[in-house]
Amino acid sequence: MLIGALLLVAGALQGPSVDWKSEVKKTGDHWQLVLTGQVEDGYYTHPMDAKYVGTTIELEASEAVSALGAPVEEFEPSDYKGERVVEGKYVIRQDLAISGTGKVEVAGTVTWSACSGDYCQMPEEYAFREEVKVPAASAGGLWALILEAILWGFAMLLTPCVFPMVPMTVSFFLKQSDNVHAGRFKALMYGLFIVLLYTVPICIIIGLTWALGGSGVTADIFNWLSTHWLPNILFFLIFMVFAASFFGAFEIVLPSKWTNGADKGSERKGLAGVFFLALTLVLVSFSCTGPIVGTVLIKSTQGEFWTPMVTMLAFSVAFALPFCLLAFFPSVIKKLPKSGGWLNSVKVVLGFIEIALGLKFLSTADQTYHWHLLDREVYLAIWIVCFTLLGFYLLGKIRFKYDSPVEHISVGRLALVIIDFTFVVYLIPGMWGAPLKALSGYMPPLETQDFVLTPGSAPAAAAAPVTGDHILAMPHGLSAYDNLADGLAAASAQGKKVFVDITGHGCVNCREMEARVWSDPAVLQLLRDEFVMVALYVDDKTKLPEDEWVTTSSGAVLKDVGRVNSWIALEQFGVNAQPNYFVLAPDGSRLAGPRGYDLDIPAFVAFLKR
Repeated sequence: MLIGALLLVAGALQGPSVDWKSEVKKTGDHWQLVLTGQVEDGYYTHPMDAKYVGTTIELEASEAVSALGAPVEEFEPSDYKGERVVEGKYVIRQDLAISGTGKVEVAGTVTWSACSGDYCQMPEEYAFREEVKVPAASAGGLWALILEAILWGFAMLLTPCVFPMVPMTVSFFLKQSDNVHAGRFKALMYGLFIVLLYTVPICIIIGLTWALGGSGVTADIFNWLSTHWLPNILFFLIFMVFAASFFGAFEIVLPSKWTNGADKGSERKGLAGVFFLALTLVLVSFSCTGPIVGTVLIKSTQGEFWTPMVTMLAFSVAFALPFCLLAFFPSVIKKLPKSGGWLNSVKVVLGFIEIALGLKFLSTADQTYHWHLLDREVYLAIWIVCFTLLGFYLLGKIRFKYDSPVEHISVGRLALVIIDFTFVVYLIPGMWGAPLKALSGYMPPLETQDFVLTPGSAPAAAAAPVTGDHILAMPHGLSAYDNLADGLAAASAQGKKVFVDITGHGCVNCREMEARVWSDPAVLQLLRDEFVMVALYVDDKTKLPEDEWVTTSSGAVLKDVGRVNSWIALEQFGVNAQPNYFVLAPDGSRLAGPRGYDLDIPAFVAFLKR
């Protein structure tokens, strides 16, 4: 007995009886706190389910951090007088739900009591504090936007507004360069100036809105820009005007005073001349790059505040890179094709693509305001006609004002014809309800289609207004409540969990998740049988009755469904991007989430089951 007491005193003087280390790591679609302890020789401690003095974990109160389920222990159990105890290595894992973005702190304490023989010490504590960086947008969706921006940036080189600038670029650097090293330095600066001219203005605009109004104001601006009828109809009309211009109806140019002034400035020596040459390129190429830049920006506003800046950076780097390389190696100009009739063909092809892309803006306004002007079969019919005409144009059967006669079809042109008509054939079954999963993000939802002949794919009901009986028709015959309160009440009555879908009518990634992940039989069975679904459309413009208006802490009065749902998503769930998914208990406590855009079906099933 004396020896045991001496051991305890000695242990207390040496330090803690368990040496703990902590870390927080990302595991699949959630975070996990891992506490690893090493029990000192001569001691044992008790697991969490011990009768009297079991080990406990307590998380520090935080709006951003909450536990998901019970902690899990890992140790090789030992026996002391019939009692299960812990000796040696002791690992405790606690799944976490972390909301918000940026740096989030996970803190708390582990409490345990160590024993030696029959003698136990006073309880000891280990305080842990770990900082994690929560990404602001789903990686999958962001990388898809970046890749699309890069491809458009490279494609712009072949447009008739941009390609003629190639000789001007080469001749400038041949004349301006005093030596090879100076020329290459100016070439690098030329590329940098192009990138800055595209990226800095959008960074300044977004930065100012964030600084003056915070995330809420920025989210409201993005929501308005991407979903309100005014900017969407405006962009639709701009695309149609540009398409008409590409077909040869008229020429769109910026005021000559702007371009002439920039061109005159490029005659200066040093970096000033390089800057004005870059400015000239940006201004002259506007009639081709303008609609594409607008598309990239509008799509990226469905992410966090920095997503448009990243995508614009990707676009501008890809756009600037060919010019930078030509400035580095002017001799390459000899190997490039000369300007000619092929450039007008590129322009006409872009015109057809402009029509197809412009419809997305009209479709977004149509869905958010429930006009039902551009339902799925109408949208598809326009695309089928548009791309069929494009195929005939590539074959030389249709000619526009400035086209040269097509006397023969090159192998490259024939390859484009095959690709185009294959795409048309792929679209046609969609007129009878084929899901067209590859294009699900761009098409209006299947629920808007008037006739569906594919067995089992018919919508459960027409899209219901959100102010009716509060039940929405969802993809695959599912249904959802349009507000959280009704969903929680139904879940409590039915003994089910709540699946919260933070979504939008104009959200491309939301439609893709629904078409490619929700359609999986395992996912569909879980959503149908084990959950009450709540769909929070953050861009729906339906007006709410006055008793359902929300007044924010800043005094703003939110009067429509979308603004209220956007406020709920930010205030209650800490997100302002779509899609985002959460699993709640009937009492509203969070069980899992957030989970964003991710096409990994097994991981989504695991998310629902957890």
